[in-house]
Amino acid sequence: MSKDKDSVQQEVSVLSSAKSGLVYLTANDWALIADKAVRRQFKAGEAIVQQGKRTHGVYLLVKGTASVQIPLKGTLGIGPGEACGEISFLDELPATANVVAKEEVWAYYLDRVTLQSMFELFPHLGSRFYQSLAAILSRRLRELIGSAVPAPKAASAAAESSKAESAKPESARKV
Repeated sequence: MSKDKDSVQQEVSVLSSAKSGLVYLTANDWALIADKAVRRQFKAGEAIVQQGKRTHGVYLLVKGTASVQIPLKGTLGIGPGEACGEISFLDELPATANVVAKEEVWAYYLDRVTLQSMFELFPHLGSRFYQSLAAILSRRLRELIGSAVPAPKAASAAAESSKAESAKPESARKV
């Protein structure tokens, strides 16, 4: 992918319209990111993120799909507009999973130094960026543990008791 204006606009369009990506960023945020990001290409089967190694930044997939291989949990797919390497970026520790290109992948790579300098100049960009990462991680955690996780029986019984108690007239409630 070249850096010409049309292809950058297409890449930004893919990133900004993704429902599973950095959803709180504005059009201006995306323009800054596109300008500062390094575009990287990965061949099918090539590792984008390696478990046990630090990423020192975040990858934002622009084209292609990849599999996130989580030890003892299985494999999840990610595609255009989604991020990877964010956990290692956030905690500055080695990556928790392998991310491998299923096909040719093009990604924006934003290293920590570049992002920090952007956030110093544009603090609201930093706020929206981290809010977006938090939303991504929250969604992924919910998917990993299952969206319909039943409440433990003890908590369920306490909740039912509380509902029943609050439904009584105030004069009949236990004090």
